[in-house]
Amino acid sequence: MEHADVVVVGAGPAGAACAAAVRRARPDADVLVLDRSAFPRDKVCGDGIAPEALDVLAGLDLDVAALTAGYPTVPRLRLHAPGGTTVERTLHRPSSVVPRAVLDGRLLAQVIDRGVRFRQHTVRAVTVHADHVEVDGRFHAGVLVGADGAESVVRRALGLAGNPPGRLAVAIRGYAPVLPGSEGVQVVTTTEQRWPAYAWSFPLGDGRANVGYGELVSGGVTRAELVAGLHRMLPGVEPEGLRAHRLPLSTGRPRLPDGRVLLAGDAQSLINPLTGEGIFYAVLSGALAGEAALHGARAGQVHRRLLRRRLGGHLRSSGVASQLSRWPVLMEGVVRAAREDQRAFDDVVALGLADGRLTARTLAGTVRRLR
Repeated sequence: MEHADVVVVGAGPAGAACAAAVRRARPDADVLVLDRSAFPRDKVCGDGIAPEALDVLAGLDLDVAALTAGYPTVPRLRLHAPGGTTVERTLHRPSSVVPRAVLDGRLLAQVIDRGVRFRQHTVRAVTVHADHVEVDGRFHAGVLVGADGAESVVRRALGLAGNPPGRLAVAIRGYAPVLPGSEGVQVVTTTEQRWPAYAWSFPLGDGRANVGYGELVSGGVTRAELVAGLHRMLPGVEPEGLRAHRLPLSTGRPRLPDGRVLLAGDAQSLINPLTGEGIFYAVLSGALAGEAALHGARAGQVHRRLLRRRLGGHLRSSGVASQLSRWPVLMEGVVRAAREDQRAFDDVVALGLADGRLTARTLAGTVRRLR
């Protein structure tokens, strides 16, 4: 049996941030990260990285400039409302767009350089004991962190059900030449057809863009309909490498258990229900899991408290906004408010891409634009 103080299942942003957080808090801690894939590896994602996510990583003493090197920041965002209203403004702070094959590989390499061990291994079974956790009868840890994505083996081992269809989205993603007029602009577009549904185009800075389309699983969408939706909402796009993935939305997240097993990122259903954004949630929940992991048998309780303190208000706001967004006319009002007021625009961006709140300013602006 191979021992580690903390075993992390999943080497993506949530798992890497968790491992880095453990080592930062206790430099002598033995941290082992397990992942079924060799790195670098591709991951289906929109590739957009909000500056707040980079702030979390910088707070873990990671080299953010090295993570994003070669990919220029994207300073503007364009939103298309379902009724046709459009707003394009400069972001309060620019975002980055880095392919996950690049970002995740660089992030894991930095974490390994800081003394974390990595092993390619497919986890199949987790057994929880009073004083430790076993993985596949091979690995033994004081605390286990499941950062293993939407199909989390660790989550299933805890007996936690997956998200219901109404709290689960599915999206398809590929790469294509940047659409005319979209270089340096992140584009998010919606339509009343098959609502709620959205498409995106995020430029990489090399003439290509990450493009995709998603909607709720409860709508019964097929792969062919996902592809058709992408072409319908981004006319002229000719993507390559199309792959689909599921997005467990934060409106369906489970109550985290007490004890020695934690969940972070997609495994905890931390996907923004308004935008499908997950990297900020991943690195933040991973970092908090790393802090909590040092509390042993109390790790679950501590992690829950840290998440509630850091994200509780935001998650309540995004949940309410998600319910309100079921009416396209309200989304139209939000985009109109953002078009008229830079502060409302900034509030909407923070709510959809980071940890912002549903503000009175945005609500009041939305109501005025509906009259």
